[in-house]
Amino acid sequence: MTTLTSPHDLLSAIPFLVGYHPTNSLVVIALVDEAIGMAMRIDFPAECDLDQIDALASHLFREGADGALIVAYLPDHLESADFLLSPLRDAITLRGVAIRECLVVHRERWRSTICMDQACCPPQGSPMPDLESSRISAEQVAAGKPMPFADEQDLAKSISALDLDSSLIKELRKIPLIAYASDNVVELQQQGALAVNDLIREFTENGIVKDKKLLALVLVRLNDVQVRDYAMGVTSIENAQTLQSLWRWLMRVAPAGYIAPVATLFAASSYELGDGALAQRALQRALDDDSRYPLAKLLRRVFAAGWPPAQFAEMRAELHPKVYATLFPQARPEQAS
Repeated sequence: MTTLTSPHDLLSAIPFLVGYHPTNSLVVIALVDEAIGMAMRIDFPAECDLDQIDALASHLFREGADGALIVAYLPDHLESADFLLSPLRDAITLRGVAIRECLVVHRERWRSTICMDQACCPPQGSPMPDLESSRISAEQVAAGKPMPFADEQDLAKSISALDLDSSLIKELRKIPLIAYASDNVVELQQQGALAVNDLIREFTENGIVKDKKLLALVLVRLNDVQVRDYAMGVTSIENAQTLQSLWRWLMRVAPAGYIAPVATLFAASSYELGDGALAQRALQRALDDDSRYPLAKLLRRVFAAGWPPAQFAEMRAELHPKVYATLFPQARPEQAS
């Protein structure tokens, strides 16, 4: 995202960073060499939780932030956020991170707790900027980012299940599961990986996949860890947005029992792209489908620990050649990239 040069820029950027227009929230944004880094949002706490404050400050330190932006979206019944912002600012400053701005939003008005110029930041606050006419909005839309959702409920609806396709259900029943005691395990895993390639190719070309046999094959084979990890590893800078759209669509058409693997793929791709709220919602969909799904539990811990998306992407990219070598042991190493 472009450099933020004013409180209006910051307030316009936050809905894009978290995916929706936040309310009753605390948002903390990391700055690394003036560039926007990780954005963290939590529900606005009813009381000061020092452990939660320490966790937020620790995430900034782990991100390598040299600056932080704070925006508190107050519930209507509160008039002040000092009970929370004062210890939060202290915790962040103690870690050597400078507070560049700290805003309070209340009843559609904002004010800075840092700026003392009443002509610039009057005590009664200023009206919230219009997002659609903002410079930030124009730049984000031009870069291919969709407009933020109205609220968390709309965001959740964007990844909710679509109507079941009876023809897809029929095809799913025809695909045999992998019998891991048999001699053709690798062959069936390779079949799954190649089907993932075909799925990506068709979705990239058409924005949808109509081949129900291919969809069924991918959904069944994604239950295999190697095939799923292969699918996670094919993400690149060039195709990241396309694959996020693919996994979102596939997650929505997948019937119960087939959602968890593709939901975790969508969660991982969303996290890498900075869509943390979507990533968390997707993990919940995965766990609703399979409450013990290991990768969903692992990713939840990774996301909660505040891993920078770039480090997560690096870890995933390092894993891919190993997965590829397991699936295609006769292939040349460069074919995995």
